[in-house]
Amino acid sequence: MKHSRIPFITTVIILLFFYIPLVLMVLQSLQHKVPGMDTKQWTTKWYVKLYEDPRLPEVVLNTVVIGLSAAFFSTILGTLSALAVYKYKSKLQTVHRGLLYAPLILPEILVGISLLICFSALDIPLGRTTVILAHTAFCTSYVAVVIMASLEDFDFTLLEASRDLGATGWQTTFRIILPLLWPAIAAGGLLAFTLSLDDFIVTSFVAGNDCTTLPLYIYSAFSRGKNPLERICALSSVLLAVTFILVAATLFFGRKSITKAEG
Repeated sequence: MKHSRIPFITTVIILLFFYIPLVLMVLQSLQHKVPGMDTKQWTTKWYVKLYEDPRLPEVVLNTVVIGLSAAFFSTILGTLSALAVYKYKSKLQTVHRGLLYAPLILPEILVGISLLICFSALDIPLGRTTVILAHTAFCTSYVAVVIMASLEDFDFTLLEASRDLGATGWQTTFRIILPLLWPAIAAGGLLAFTLSLDDFIVTSFVAGNDCTTLPLYIYSAFSRGKNPLERICALSSVLLAVTFILVAATLFFGRKSITKAEG
Protein backbone atom coordinates (compact mmCIF):
# COMPACT_ATOMS: atom_id res chain seq x y z
CA MET A 1 0.00 0.00 0.00
CA LYS A 2 1.44 3.32 -1.11
CA HIS A 3 1.61 6.15 1.35
CA SER A 4 0.11 9.39 0.14
CA ARG A 5 2.58 12.23 -0.45
CA ILE A 6 -0.11 14.88 -0.13
CA PRO A 7 0.50 15.54 3.62
CA PHE A 8 4.25 15.88 3.00
CA ILE A 9 3.78 18.21 0.02
CA THR A 10 1.23 20.27 1.93
CA THR A 11 3.60 20.64 4.87
CA VAL A 12 6.44 21.75 2.59
CA ILE A 13 4.24 24.33 0.87
CA ILE A 14 3.07 25.76 4.23
CA LEU A 15 6.65 25.94 5.54
CA LEU A 16 7.85 27.66 2.38
CA PHE A 17 4.95 30.11 2.54
CA PHE A 18 5.86 30.92 6.14
CA TYR A 19 9.66 31.07 5.92
CA ILE A 20 10.33 32.54 2.46
CA PRO A 21 9.13 36.04 3.53
CA LEU A 22 11.47 35.85 6.54
CA VAL A 23 14.40 34.91 4.31
CA LEU A 24 13.56 37.74 1.92
CA MET A 25 13.44 40.17 4.85
CA VAL A 26 16.92 39.13 5.98
CA LEU A 27 18.26 39.42 2.43
CA GLN A 28 16.67 42.87 2.11
CA SER A 29 18.53 43.99 5.24
CA LEU A 30 21.85 43.03 3.63
CA GLN A 31 21.35 44.98 0.42
CA HIS A 32 21.98 48.58 -0.57
CA LYS A 33 20.81 50.25 -3.75
CA VAL A 34 23.63 52.00 -5.60
CA PRO A 35 22.67 55.67 -6.27
CA GLY A 36 21.89 56.30 -9.92
CA MET A 37 21.85 52.60 -10.78
CA ASP A 38 19.31 49.79 -10.66
CA THR A 39 21.75 47.33 -9.09
CA LYS A 40 22.13 46.51 -5.41
CA GLN A 41 25.21 45.74 -3.38
CA TRP A 42 25.66 43.49 -0.37
CA THR A 43 26.31 45.47 2.78
CA THR A 44 25.96 45.40 6.57
CA LYS A 45 25.65 49.17 6.94
CA TRP A 46 21.98 48.98 7.95
CA TYR A 47 22.94 46.98 11.02
CA VAL A 48 25.61 49.55 11.83
CA LYS A 49 23.08 52.36 11.47
CA LEU A 50 20.95 50.80 14.19
CA TYR A 51 23.48 52.11 16.72
CA GLU A 52 22.98 55.66 15.43
CA ASP A 53 19.36 55.86 16.64
CA PRO A 54 19.35 57.59 20.06
CA ARG A 55 15.94 56.08 20.93
CA LEU A 56 16.88 52.47 20.27
CA PRO A 57 18.83 51.81 23.54
CA GLU A 58 15.83 52.96 25.58
CA VAL A 59 13.48 50.80 23.49
CA VAL A 60 15.72 47.75 23.89
CA LEU A 61 16.01 48.37 27.64
CA ASN A 62 12.21 48.60 27.94
CA THR A 63 11.77 45.38 25.97
CA VAL A 64 14.34 43.43 28.00
CA VAL A 65 13.12 44.69 31.40
CA ILE A 66 9.49 43.94 30.51
CA GLY A 67 10.38 40.51 29.11
CA LEU A 68 12.49 39.46 32.09
CA SER A 69 9.96 40.77 34.60
CA ALA A 70 7.03 39.08 32.86
CA ALA A 71 9.01 35.83 32.55
CA PHE A 72 9.95 35.92 36.24
CA PHE A 73 6.46 36.53 37.60
CA SER A 74 4.66 34.29 35.09
CA THR A 75 7.09 31.43 35.80
CA ILE A 76 6.35 31.60 39.52
CA LEU A 77 2.59 31.86 39.02
CA GLY A 78 2.53 29.24 36.26
CA THR A 79 4.51 26.76 38.34
CA LEU A 80 2.26 27.21 41.37
CA SER A 81 -0.86 26.91 39.20
CA ALA A 82 0.35 23.72 37.54
CA LEU A 83 1.23 22.14 40.89
CA ALA A 84 -2.13 23.15 42.35
CA VAL A 85 -4.04 21.58 39.45
CA TYR A 86 -2.25 18.26 39.89
CA LYS A 87 -2.11 18.18 43.66
CA TYR A 88 -5.72 19.04 44.44
CA LYS A 89 -8.40 17.10 42.58
CA SER A 90 -11.74 18.85 42.84
CA LYS A 91 -14.36 20.61 40.74
CA LEU A 92 -12.71 23.91 41.61
CA GLN A 93 -9.46 22.73 40.05
CA THR A 94 -11.38 21.75 36.91
CA VAL A 95 -12.50 25.36 36.66
CA HIS A 96 -8.92 26.42 37.41
CA ARG A 97 -7.63 24.30 34.54
CA GLY A 98 -10.19 25.83 32.19
CA LEU A 99 -9.18 29.34 33.24
CA LEU A 100 -5.55 28.48 32.54
CA TYR A 101 -6.36 27.38 29.00
CA ALA A 102 -8.67 30.33 28.27
CA PRO A 103 -5.92 32.91 27.46
CA LEU A 104 -4.45 30.48 24.93
CA ILE A 105 -7.56 30.58 22.76
CA LEU A 106 -8.89 34.07 23.38
CA PRO A 107 -8.13 36.62 20.62
CA GLU A 108 -5.31 38.92 21.69
CA ILE A 109 -7.33 42.00 20.85
CA LEU A 110 -9.95 40.97 23.43
CA VAL A 111 -7.23 40.40 26.03
CA GLY A 112 -5.77 43.83 25.28
CA ILE A 113 -9.11 45.63 25.47
CA SER A 114 -10.14 43.88 28.70
CA LEU A 115 -6.81 44.70 30.37
CA LEU A 116 -7.05 48.32 29.23
CA ILE A 117 -10.55 48.59 30.74
CA CYS A 118 -9.29 46.96 33.96
CA PHE A 119 -6.34 49.36 34.32
CA SER A 120 -8.58 52.33 33.57
CA ALA A 121 -11.15 51.23 36.16
CA LEU A 122 -8.41 50.85 38.77
CA ASP A 123 -6.95 54.22 37.77
CA ILE A 124 -3.52 52.70 37.01
CA PRO A 125 -1.48 54.91 34.66
CA LEU A 126 -0.40 53.16 31.48
CA GLY A 127 3.31 52.50 31.16
CA ARG A 128 5.96 49.89 31.81
CA THR A 129 4.16 48.55 34.90
CA THR A 130 0.92 47.88 33.06
CA VAL A 131 2.78 46.18 30.22
CA ILE A 132 4.54 43.88 32.71
CA LEU A 133 1.22 43.04 34.39
CA ALA A 134 -0.44 42.39 31.03
CA HIS A 135 2.38 40.17 29.76
CA THR A 136 2.44 38.28 33.05
CA ALA A 137 -1.29 37.68 32.75
CA PHE A 138 -1.18 35.88 29.41
CA CYS A 139 2.30 34.31 29.78
CA THR A 140 1.27 32.52 32.99
CA SER A 141 -1.01 30.20 31.03
CA TYR A 142 1.76 29.19 28.63
CA VAL A 143 4.15 28.45 31.50
CA ALA A 144 1.49 26.42 33.31
CA VAL A 145 0.75 24.34 30.21
CA VAL A 146 4.45 23.53 29.72
CA ILE A 147 4.85 22.46 33.35
CA MET A 148 1.57 20.50 33.38
CA ALA A 149 2.88 18.50 30.42
CA SER A 150 5.99 17.66 32.45
CA LEU A 151 3.87 16.70 35.47
CA GLU A 152 2.15 14.02 33.38
CA ASP A 153 5.26 11.85 33.87
CA PHE A 154 6.13 13.09 37.35
CA ASP A 155 6.54 10.34 39.96
CA PHE A 156 4.58 11.62 42.95
CA THR A 157 5.62 8.60 45.01
CA LEU A 158 8.92 10.43 45.50
CA LEU A 159 7.05 13.01 47.59
CA GLU A 160 5.62 10.31 49.82
CA ALA A 161 9.06 8.76 50.17
CA SER A 162 10.55 12.09 51.22
CA ARG A 163 7.88 12.51 53.88
CA ASP A 164 8.55 9.00 55.17
CA LEU A 165 12.22 9.93 55.49
CA GLY A 166 11.32 12.94 57.61
CA ALA A 167 11.71 15.72 55.04
CA THR A 168 9.74 18.89 55.61
CA GLY A 169 7.53 20.49 52.98
CA TRP A 170 10.20 23.05 52.10
CA GLN A 171 12.90 20.38 51.84
CA THR A 172 10.70 18.31 49.55
CA THR A 173 10.00 21.33 47.38
CA PHE A 174 13.58 22.53 46.99
CA ARG A 175 15.34 19.16 46.88
CA ILE A 176 12.90 17.03 44.88
CA ILE A 177 10.13 18.93 43.12
CA LEU A 178 12.05 21.93 41.78
CA PRO A 179 15.18 19.97 40.63
CA LEU A 180 13.02 17.47 38.74
CA LEU A 181 10.83 20.17 37.22
CA TRP A 182 13.69 22.59 36.54
CA PRO A 183 14.00 21.83 32.77
CA ALA A 184 10.25 22.40 32.32
CA ILE A 185 10.35 25.55 34.47
CA ALA A 186 13.27 26.91 32.44
CA ALA A 187 11.50 26.08 29.18
CA GLY A 188 8.35 27.82 30.38
CA GLY A 189 10.32 30.89 31.47
CA LEU A 190 12.11 31.14 28.13
CA LEU A 191 8.81 30.71 26.30
CA ALA A 192 7.29 33.50 28.41
CA PHE A 193 10.23 35.79 27.63
CA THR A 194 9.89 35.01 23.91
CA LEU A 195 6.16 35.76 23.92
CA SER A 196 6.70 39.00 25.82
CA LEU A 197 9.51 40.02 23.47
CA ASP A 198 7.37 39.55 20.35
CA ASP A 199 3.99 40.74 21.61
CA PHE A 200 2.46 43.67 19.77
CA ILE A 201 -1.33 43.61 20.05
CA VAL A 202 -1.69 43.48 23.84
CA THR A 203 1.25 45.85 24.31
CA SER A 204 -0.25 48.44 21.97
CA PHE A 205 -3.32 48.67 24.23
CA VAL A 206 -1.60 48.95 27.62
CA ALA A 207 1.75 50.65 26.88
CA GLY A 208 0.56 54.25 26.80
CA ASN A 209 2.70 57.00 25.28
CA ASP A 210 5.77 56.71 27.50
CA CYS A 211 6.64 53.04 27.01
CA THR A 212 7.81 51.69 23.66
CA THR A 213 8.94 48.13 23.00
CA LEU A 214 10.70 46.77 19.92
CA PRO A 215 7.53 45.52 18.18
CA LEU A 216 5.86 48.91 18.71
CA TYR A 217 9.01 50.70 17.55
CA ILE A 218 9.25 48.59 14.37
CA TYR A 219 5.57 49.13 13.56
CA SER A 220 5.88 52.87 14.16
CA ALA A 221 8.99 53.13 11.98
CA PHE A 222 7.32 51.16 9.18
CA SER A 223 3.98 52.99 9.28
CA ARG A 224 5.51 56.47 9.26
CA GLY A 225 7.79 55.64 6.34
CA LYS A 226 10.60 57.90 7.58
CA ASN A 227 13.11 55.08 7.94
CA PRO A 228 14.58 53.17 4.98
CA LEU A 229 12.99 49.79 4.48
CA GLU A 230 16.39 48.09 4.71
CA ARG A 231 16.98 49.57 8.17
CA ILE A 232 13.62 48.31 9.41
CA CYS A 233 14.42 44.89 7.94
CA ALA A 234 17.76 44.91 9.77
CA LEU A 235 16.09 45.62 13.11
CA SER A 236 13.42 43.01 12.40
CA SER A 237 16.13 40.49 11.50
CA VAL A 238 17.86 41.08 14.83
CA LEU A 239 14.56 40.50 16.64
CA LEU A 240 13.99 37.38 14.52
CA ALA A 241 17.43 36.00 15.42
CA VAL A 242 16.87 36.57 19.14
CA THR A 243 13.48 34.87 18.90
CA PHE A 244 14.91 31.80 17.15
CA ILE A 245 17.67 31.53 19.76
CA LEU A 246 15.14 31.66 22.59
CA VAL A 247 12.87 29.11 20.88
CA ALA A 248 15.85 26.79 20.37
CA ALA A 249 16.74 27.13 24.06
CA THR A 250 13.11 26.40 24.99
CA LEU A 251 13.10 23.25 22.85
CA PHE A 252 16.42 22.19 24.39
CA PHE A 253 15.14 22.46 27.94
CA GLY A 254 11.82 20.87 26.95
CA ARG A 255 13.57 17.90 25.36
CA LYS A 256 15.82 17.60 28.41
CA SER A 257 12.71 17.49 30.59
CA ILE A 258 11.19 14.70 28.48
CA THR A 259 14.46 12.72 28.54
CA LYS A 260 14.66 13.02 32.31
CA ALA A 261 11.04 11.91 32.65
CA GLU A 262 11.65 8.89 30.43
CA GLY A 263 14.78 8.03 32.42
